[in-house]
Amino acid sequence: MDVVAARLLSSRETEVRTHGTVDLTRIEGAVRDILLAVGEDPDRNGLKETPKRVAHAYAELFAGLRVDPADVLGTTFEEGHQELIMVCGIEVQSFCEHHLLPFMGRADIAYVPGTSGCVVGLSKLARLVEIYARRPQVQERLTAQIADCLYAALDAAGVMVVIECEHSCMTMRGIRKAGARTVTSAVRGTLQSDPRTRNEAMQLLRRTAA
Repeated sequence: MDVVAARLLSSRETEVRTHGTVDLTRIEGAVRDILLAVGEDPDRNGLKETPKRVAHAYAELFAGLRVDPADVLGTTFEEGHQELIMVCGIEVQSFCEHHLLPFMGRADIAYVPGTSGCVVGLSKLARLVEIYARRPQVQERLTAQIADCLYAALDAAGVMVVIECEHSCMTMRGIRKAGARTVTSAVRGTLQSDPRTRNEAMQLLRRTAA
């Protein structure tokens, strides 16, 4: 079992599938080359251990690549509940795949169980976000992946995912507009087709964001 990837899961979920391992030595060599390329001395005291530190950090930051997100939703409960369920304010920390710079913010997830009334543990929604976020990402795809996985794995009647983040590739470089936030949404099933249910979800989202 990949120990770093296992940290994304609770102790009761360590039998999930993981895929591949991280080539730490290769990352170390690449980081050393980058330091040389920008004009630094990778052998000076402050940087001697940096390639190794970065390799281990990347193994943790991109651990979601080695976990099957559907496994997190494998345990469900037949509660016969067919009303809206929402978890708001889930922390998002990910890396933009264009510059490998972080973006951070929050995710709000709402879903309506399908005809079976199956629900999933609330913490699993946060874990689902974390697994997809711990990959090189773009926010639009991250939002859609969470919605699609939840919709399929639970056979849900409807799903809505809204993510709001600040991207350091906009605040630290390029246009350098600190405070600018990007909002993306993905809506599936009845939360897309039924205006009443969609409006209920949107009103609750506005209330939690206020």
